[in-house]
Amino acid sequence: MKTIKLRLIVLNFLEFFVWGSWLTTLGAYWFLTKHWSASDFGAVFSTMGIASLFMPSLMGIVADKWINAERLYGILHLLGACMLFVVPLIDNPTTLFWVMLLNVCFYMPTISLSITVSYNALKNDGADVIRDFPPIRVWGTIGFIVAMWTISLLHIEKSASQFYVAGISAVLLGLYSFSLPRCPPRDVRRDSLIDALGLRAFRLLKNYNMAVFFLFAMALGASLQLTNAYGDTFLHSFANVPAYRGLLTVRYPNIVLSISQMSETVFILTIPFFLRRFGIKTVMLMSMFAWVLRFGLFAYGNPDGLLWMIVLSNLVYG
Repeated sequence: MKTIKLRLIVLNFLEFFVWGSWLTTLGAYWFLTKHWSASDFGAVFSTMGIASLFMPSLMGIVADKWINAERLYGILHLLGACMLFVVPLIDNPTTLFWVMLLNVCFYMPTISLSITVSYNALKNDGADVIRDFPPIRVWGTIGFIVAMWTISLLHIEKSASQFYVAGISAVLLGLYSFSLPRCPPRDVRRDSLIDALGLRAFRLLKNYNMAVFFLFAMALGASLQLTNAYGDTFLHSFANVPAYRGLLTVRYPNIVLSISQMSETVFILTIPFFLRRFGIKTVMLMSMFAWVLRFGLFAYGNPDGLLWMIVLSNLVYG
């Protein structure tokens, strides 16, 4: 059992290492190296949302009916790696939009597939999925943090080299996945394409409480994407102030931002307590106020005398 857990830890670590290698630093590359427009950047960053709307469901159908999940997982990562290797060769934002759209179309389904492969391997090994998977999944967040530190310490936050790091990691993960325990198709029968794509879930929005929860979740998701898109670039902008050049926050902004993921890891462990103690409505309200603090502290902090505000902003992110 220890062997399979270790193998799944490697899987989850690399899964999010690939993403963390470029997600938070794409903005720095876009604005500070390519000097492309903000409107085009918004379109490129929206590709993750676009891909997430349909690709996980479609690849889930493929895995259920025609191909082993671990093989599909590996193929998707290898295809995504090809797209990442192409990114440094692109010299216009329109082409980058389409390449990144393809990249995330290949990547986004792998998040759910990694869970499927992990669950299948644990069950076949006689493990308790509810007990054993969460500690394994934490290594995904650790992988994301390590990727952020790697890109920052190599001083390639503004460089196309970040995509090579991500691409090489994706190739390694893709090849590694072919050695994982088999997760064959289950031939799940669904009555219609609507069921296959999970579209009947929208019926839940007829429930007022569910609709309100969904709107709050959308707002929180938008806040998260704003941070991922512009946080690193914002910290880089302090280099324009001579007094701040050479300071830790300006030299290694991605490391400073990684405090957010560290905080997230800790606070996730407290969610069961807060839900039992206060309930979902209060927890959601606390989350909304936390995001207000997040952006407020970020706006008024600086890398010198008010560094504590930037650090606290990242802690609140959790």
